[in-house]
Amino acid sequence: MVTVRDVYDYLDTLAPFSTQMDFDNSGLLVGDPSRAVQKIAVCLDITCDTVREAMECGADLMVTHHPVIFKARKRLLSDDPVYLLACAGIGAICCHTPLDMASGGVNDRLADLFGLHKVEAVATESLPVPMVRVGFLPQAMRAIELAATAAEVLGAKVRWCDGGKAVETLAVCGGSGGDLVADIASLGVDALVTGDAGYHDFLDAEQLGVTLIAAGHFETENPVVPVLAEKLAARFPETEVAVLEQKRSVKHI
Repeated sequence: MVTVRDVYDYLDTLAPFSTQMDFDNSGLLVGDPSRAVQKIAVCLDITCDTVREAMECGADLMVTHHPVIFKARKRLLSDDPVYLLACAGIGAICCHTPLDMASGGVNDRLADLFGLHKVEAVATESLPVPMVRVGFLPQAMRAIELAATAAEVLGAKVRWCDGGKAVETLAVCGGSGGDLVADIASLGVDALVTGDAGYHDFLDAEQLGVTLIAAGHFETENPVVPVLAEKLAARFPETEVAVLEQKRSVKHI
């Protein structure tokens, strides 16, 4: 019999919860560690919609990237996914920054999608943990070619600026990494692909000679979901694993 604790312990070997950053809230956030698990639902976020999907498919446990409990709550009402999880008896294990940093996690998956080689995990002054991945592209690209590649491999509508030179080396950081531009420039890396970046991040990037591509928070992190599901299915063959079709909250015209 597979239990919630068994799944937690396995995930702890893949992306140790002890490595989470100070602001994070990863781990077993909802549920009973001793409960038997016959079906695991995997997705990026726990929302009311994904909880309902988990209920419909008969899941006992949700495994996600983003924490379902992140900020302090002063009430818990019926439109809160935590309330829905508790009522349905579904557990929740969330692997946020540990999965960003982990070998084979969010940023290694991004590096794979761009075909990077000689990949290194890099800590920076702004992000003093080995989260960013830096490597060499299979061939040098112009900034516009890299932006088109990012749009294709991530299924994203990207925003980008041209660093003014051919891109041979690339840094990737899923989620919110636009503020890493100065760090990337100091490393001598040609370009950064991340999820979110602000207007001033693009101005800084252009001035520093770094091609910056913002491809969306969901789009840069969701590729790890099927990878995580495959690992869980291989480790617990007696337990069904389902990848939920999460709707994108951010819409594009």
